[in-house]
Amino acid sequence: GCHILADLRALPRAGLQRRSAPELLQALDAAYGLAPELHRWVEPPHQFSRRIELTDYVEHTDAVLAVARRLAEQLGGWLSARQLAVRRVVLSMEHERGRHARPPTELELALAQPVWQAPQILHLLREKLARFTLEAPVIAVALLAPDTVEQPAASTTLFPEPGGTPADHARLLDLLVARLGRDQVRHAHPVPDHRPEAANAWGDALSPPQRPAPLPALLDRPFWLLDPPLPLKLSGHRPQYGGQALRLMRGPERIESGWWDPALTVRDYFVAEDAAAARYWIYRERDDEHARWFLHGLYA
Repeated sequence: GCHILADLRALPRAGLQRRSAPELLQALDAAYGLAPELHRWVEPPHQFSRRIELTDYVEHTDAVLAVARRLAEQLGGWLSARQLAVRRVVLSMEHERGRHARPPTELELALAQPVWQAPQILHLLREKLARFTLEAPVIAVALLAPDTVEQPAASTTLFPEPGGTPADHARLLDLLVARLGRDQVRHAHPVPDHRPEAANAWGDALSPPQRPAPLPALLDRPFWLLDPPLPLKLSGHRPQYGGQALRLMRGPERIESGWWDPALTVRDYFVAEDAAAARYWIYRERDDEHARWFLHGLYA
């Protein structure tokens, strides 16, 4: 076998070419300076940082917004010239230096989708500053865009969408986050848990959505879940709701999960129907000698 490059180079070139990929000979020739070698240069990520030092102390956010407008316009031009967009913008307000120095105050804008238009950035900054109180005078304002991405290609549809475009939804989400705060705007996302009450959780609305796992084609779930489930009375071994006996239409579907935490679930689920053809999702607990029935979901 070959242990060093000299051993490989000593082999007949024609035979080596037949037994190996063309990239091997190309790399070997480049190592000895017999072929040009193309280098992929490391390019640092594009980052925007502009700072404006004020001529006097500023104690109101209206004056800060006027400076932020100039910075947002510079950011918009910088992004357009490079065909870039941002998903996060930081407005930094510097305070007095010296013996009474304090760290800069930062306001972060996290965006649902990449943005590059200055008016949209300024609109969100205005909403953010309108609900903010300065704790100390400001002597300088800086706008930072540490994370940039390629500007998404514009796409249009032949017919207008009645519910709005994804860009419209993203702008609304950004506006709500700017007004209410990131902790107040949440969205539901699936959790890999068979227990219905634990199959969803609330997460950050601006985080990239997780790709949900494919669902079975015949999975029958109600639109509404009751929290907590409603105990049902029995009449002739049949569960009752609203004074009417329920007729079991489908089931049982056995769900047994949660052995690793205190909320162990051992249930048989059924789709039930009353005399008015309204359907309910009920279950019977299997961890008790006496069967107990509960209403857990309502079908729309």
